[in-house]
Order: sequence, then structure tokens, then C-alpha cells
Amino acid sequence: MYCIEAKSLSKSYGNVTAVDSIDLSVESGKIFGFLGPNGAGKTTTIKLLTTLIPTSSGTINILGIDASRDPLGVRKKIGVVLQQPSYEPNLTVEKSLEKYGMMWDVDQKTRRKRVEELLSAFDLKDIRKKKNDDISIGQRRRVQVAREFMHDMDLLFLDEPTVGLDPSARRGLLDYIKGKVRDGLTIFFTTHILEEAEYLCDEIAIINHGKIIAIDTPEELKNKFGREKTIKIHIGNVENLSSILQGVGSYEISRDEGTVITIHSADSEQVLVKILQVLNSNNIPVDDLSVVPTSLEEIFLTVVKNSDTNSGVKT
Repeated sequence: MYCIEAKSLSKSYGNVTAVDSIDLSVESGKIFGFLGPNGAGKTTTIKLLTTLIPTSSGTINILGIDASRDPLGVRKKIGVVLQQPSYEPNLTVEKSLEKYGMMWDVDQKTRRKRVEELLSAFDLKDIRKKKNDDISIGQRRRVQVAREFMHDMDLLFLDEPTVGLDPSARRGLLDYIKGKVRDGLTIFFTTHILEEAEYLCDEIAIINHGKIIAIDTPEELKNKFGREKTIKIHIGNVENLSSILQGVGSYEISRDEGTVITIHSADSEQVLVKILQVLNSNNIPVDDLSVVPTSLEEIFLTVVKNSDTNSGVKT
């Protein structure tokens, strides 16, 4: 079952097309990653899906509701945390959470219980009595994300939720999100930190110039676009190594307590075989050999670069 279905979705501002006829289907109970460079159309897409701005064309169905016909019905069932900071400067941390629960008409007993749960889950207990204006940017961001969990929802949009968070707070937030998804929540998640997407997301779409250029699971994206591999061969110091390996293919040599031969190409296995043959014929022992797996960040950069090239954009 899909909780988000968008077909031929477009948004233009004058002569500028921010979102260009995209199709999206997001399965319920999953974490859907939405990645792209700055200005690719990520935030505009979120604003369209959350009914914050109208479409230029196309259809959006959220949790079985036609978003154009019943935007209020959509907003009652979703949560949204946008990139822009949002906080009440003169309210304390716990009063901010309390106020958000009241805005969503959460009963007093449930509000109090959730405030305590969220203060603990987001490591906010020590600053609960401090005003938002007196805490750090990262702490405000944690409050901004935490308060969204004061109300019940079936779908949550998180636009760069970990901006300003330290590594410990970031991992805590990601693990909290995972727990909520196990309880049935669906997450639409954008981030510039590719390790987050790889750790968190069940499926990922990459957008560039307003178009979806790739969509699949993280593993399948690696299988499709991760042909280039990096292999490192560690040997002792050898004189004239470049001359010995002349003609075997593309590689780099660096020296640090020995010598490291690095192969990085789509044909790395073939180059590896040739290098090992040459090393063996010259009686040069191999101390260690390692394969560096292709990261999601490398895939992202490759896909975006190819998209820029195909669209005629200079990189």
C-alpha cells in the first residue's frame, strides 16, 4: 500500500521549472530518502506533497486523500519539519512541547506523558527549563523535531532534520526515527549527509534539475551505478615500481611505511590481476590487499554528474 502517490507532478515559477513532471510512490511503513544537490527541487517537492503550495500540474494522493480537493484532510494526518528554523524564543523547551500538543488538541494526560518521553528521547531534560532563545542552534533543532512527535500522525516529512546536530545527537535522532517506523510511521526524509541516507532509508530517489534521475534501494543503486571499485595493494618499498608496472593499466602509487598501489576504475579487477602477475614475476611479495566498497555518496555524485552532463550543465 502506498501512502504517497504523485503523478506528473510539476511546479513552475514564471519561466523557471522547479519540479518537472515527477512520479513518486512511497510505500507505507518505510523510510523514503529524497536526495539531490542544492536547488534540485527537494524542498519544493515537500511543500507540494504537504499542500503548503499549489501544484502547477499533476496529481497528489496522500494517505488515500486527494491533496488538491482536501488539503486540510491531508494536514491532519501528517507531520512536517522543514529546513527553516522554527521556535518560540520566549518559551522554555518543555513549554514549547506542551504548546505544540495543545495546538493539536492532544489531551492533558497524553501531553504530559509525551513531553517527558520526548525530553528523554531527545536528551533535552537538562535544558527543559531554559528558554529556546538561550540554547544552542543544535538544541533548538532537536526541540523543533521533537515537538512534531507530540501529535499522532501516519506520515512525517523531515527536511534536513539533523542540520546543526553533533554526531551523537544525530545518531540518537536517526535511531528514534527507526523505532517510530517499526511502530508503523512512514518517513519522507531529505539529507545532505549520504551516510544518514544509507543508514536509514529503505528506498532512495535522487532528484536533479527538478527531475527524478534514479530511484531504488541503496543496495540496488550501488549495483546499478557502482561499477567503479577501489582496490589497494600494500607491498614493501620497491625501487622503480612505476617502470616495473608500466602498461598494466590505470593506478596510483603512494608511499607511507611501505608502498600502496591504488586501483580505481570500472576495470579494477582486470588491472588487479595484471599487477599481481607482474609483482609475482618480479618476486615482490604482497603484504595486504583490500577492496574499498562503493559508498552511496560516490553513487550520488556519479548519478548527479551524469545528469548534469546529459542536460548540458557544466560541472
